Order: sequence, then C-alpha cells, then structure tokens
Amino acid sequence: MLLNKAYAPKQAFLELGDGFADPVKAAEFPKTILRYRNNRAAESIGLDGLNDEEWLQHFGGFEPLPGSLAEPLAQRYHGHQFRHYNPEIGDGRGFLFAQMEDKAGRLMDLGTKGSGTTPYSRSGDGRLTLKGGFREILATEMLEALGVNTSKTFSIIETGESLHRGDEPSPTRSAVMVRLNHGHIRIGTFQRHAFYSDTERLTALVDYCLKHYYGVTPTGSASDRALELLSLVSARVATQAAELMAAGFVHGVLNTDNINISGEVFDFGPWRFLPTMDLAFTAAYFDESGLYAFGRQPDALHWNVYQLGGSLSDLCSENDLKKALEDFPRLYLDAIRVKLLARLGVKAKSDIEDDALLTLVNDFMGKENFPYERFFFDWYGGSASAERALNGPEAHRYGKDSYAGLVAALSGYQPSNPQALNTAYFLGEGPETLLIEEVENLWTPIADDDNWQPFNAKIDRIREMGKALEL
Repeated sequence: MLLNKAYAPKQAFLELGDGFADPVKAAEFPKTILRYRNNRAAESIGLDGLNDEEWLQHFGGFEPLPGSLAEPLAQRYHGHQFRHYNPEIGDGRGFLFAQMEDKAGRLMDLGTKGSGTTPYSRSGDGRLTLKGGFREILATEMLEALGVNTSKTFSIIETGESLHRGDEPSPTRSAVMVRLNHGHIRIGTFQRHAFYSDTERLTALVDYCLKHYYGVTPTGSASDRALELLSLVSARVATQAAELMAAGFVHGVLNTDNINISGEVFDFGPWRFLPTMDLAFTAAYFDESGLYAFGRQPDALHWNVYQLGGSLSDLCSENDLKKALEDFPRLYLDAIRVKLLARLGVKAKSDIEDDALLTLVNDFMGKENFPYERFFFDWYGGSASAERALNGPEAHRYGKDSYAGLVAALSGYQPSNPQALNTAYFLGEGPETLLIEEVENLWTPIADDDNWQPFNAKIDRIREMGKALEL
C-alpha cells in the first residue's frame, strides 16, 4: 500500500470511552464498482496514493486503514426531527470508519452512508441508493466551490443490489458512500446523554470537542468548559447559517441530529439550490409547514443551538446558558454581511454602507423574482463588472429607473478579487447553476445508459468556478 507521508492516522474517538458508539460490521456487497473517488480530498489526508483496488478494499470492503480505528463504530445519538424529539435514532445506515489528521492538523473523520444495518437501523435496510450518493457529490462539490464549510463526498462505490424506495423509481441501484468530515459529533450526541442525565459523559464530550474541533485545552470547571464550547459552537453555526443563505442553498432537514459541533454543512436531505430569490422556497416535499424553508434556516439553526444549550443544563446555570446563546443573532448578521460581500466579490466599506447595499440587492432580487446565481455572476467585482452587467442578458431589468440606486451602489464598490474576472468562468456567458432540473438531466444518462460523462463534465465546470472564486 502506497500511503502519502502526510497520512497521520488517529484513534481519537476512543478517548471518549464506552457508551458513545457500538462496534458493527459492514455489509458484504455482491459487487464493488468504483464510481467516484475524490482525489483532492484524499490528498488532504494522505490517501491519494491508494490504487483503485486498494480504494475498493477500504471503502467498499471496509478493511481498516493502518493505524486508525480497528473496527467500525455506529455512533449513539438522539435528536429533534422537525421539532419532535426522537430518542430512537443513531447511526442507522452508517458508521465512523477511520480518523486521521489533515494537512492543517485538524482531526478528520471518514464516515459512511449505506454501509449496512446497525443497532439503530430500526426497520431500515441500511442501504443508500446510487442516486442518493450522486446527489450528495453534486451538493458538496457546489457548496465547496461557493466557499461553504461543507463535508466532502470522498467515495461512491456501486454495490450491485436492487433497492426499493418510495421516492425513487424502483427497483433502483445501490451504493455505499464515504464522507470526509471535521467530526461527526452532533448536537444530538449531547442530547442523548442529557436525556439520561449522564453528566460524566456530557463532560467528556465537551472536553473532546474543545480539544479536537476548537484547539482549546480544557481548563476550569465543568461549567466553564461547557459554556466555552457553547459559545464557540454558536459562532460556528451562525456562520454556517450565513453560508447556506449566501450560497442560496436549502438543506432540507436541519434536524439536531444533522448539525455537527464543528459547524460543517453535512448529512443533506432532499436539498435544493434556489432558482430565484424566494424566502419561502422549500426543498423537502414532506416539509409541509415550511419549517426549513430557505428564509427560515437561520432561525432553525438558532433553535438547534438552543437545544445544545438545553443539553448542558445539568452542567451550567440557566442564566449562564442564556448569556452564551444571546449573541447568535448578532453573529449571524455579521457573518451574512461578510459572506454576501464575498459572493459579490467586493471589498467592504462600513457596516452601514454594506448593509444598505445588501438591502438594495435583496429588494431587487425579491421584487424581480431574479435568478439567484445570475445576479452574483453579473455583478461579481462591483465596479469592475458594471459595464458587463449593464450590457448583459438582464440589462433591461438592471436599467429600470427604480433600480438606479442599486446600480449606483454596486458601481461604487471595488473588487476584492479582480483577477477572477479574467478567468474562463467569468469570461463565459453565464453562471454555473445546480437546479433540480439539471440534477435530473445529469442522472438520466446514468440511469438509462450508465453514461457518466455529462456528470463528470459538470463536476469539472463546478471546480472551474471554484478556482475562479478562490483566487
């Protein structure tokens, strides 16, 4: 096996002791056909040297990686699902497979989805559809390109089984997915141990998360440490909310078991990217009340952080918890200002001027029912793109007298990333998008003819956009 010198295996999860996970075995699949390997992500943790056969052994057969966890671990957690508390969940079709450090020295997890049944599968088969894995690749690639702190889809292997699902034409093809995450400890992990009033394990979780996700050496009382973690998580999740909104992304199921302590976007539901600005836009067909609609995502995440606070109530006083939580709205507003200016590719001025600009942008996009990605493509760079925007396909809308103030405001901002405007992406005709119709059109050739070329070409274009935006 050829392992990169950067490979640094860890077994940090074992520091927590018992009561946090159950050893499990992966399913044995009739076939393992490699469909996607994320070499960029593999390089970050020193696994890019694996050949395809070795890749299949580890991420289809789940042969342990040298020096990492000796056996898969299905994690225990609870969670609020659409605001209803569920104490009967946990890793039902996945497990923690391995841990290692990345090049930045962060603890990273390789976790699975579709790897077979566990003690928490209930009536499920523990499997994942190939289309489900395909959709997650697209979501994570697009989010990463847009600068969102997201999990990485590391591997998709088709497994040769036929699955029956109510939300897909069945029988449908099966797959097993591996994700690369900066941690799989969820808000729901804390909720489980709070449910049992297990302060010893809650304290162990607090210390583990401070150490491994925030680089903080746990000191002081148990209460002090819990409050410090809550403040840090609140800031990360506020930023997470801002990133979702700036990206025009609707996660679909922002339940507390889908929100990790490190503030990464992961474990997507039936996600969508916005076609046009619409705060009421929902992704999940079963979200009948619009609880997780696009515009309600910051409130949903704020509510989730409150549940984390509630889980720590046996360690901290109610007043102290409230103080640690009260900054979330301000943190979100600060973060959304930064993220939207980054999407516009412009330098900040003052909070007052920046907020005034973003209010004009929001009003315009809402009133005009404007394509979300088109606006940020047209005006990326502010003053440097004014001529391009005012002579482009949407010039007739930008040129309305009622929007003269918007055009003037945008034209008064200097580009933060001027070199991006000379890339092939911004010299092209329009933005890279990922609307539901496009997703379905990419899936059809795979479903009908096993033709992955359009999908691979789409990934290439998304990464080209990402390179332009990060210059």
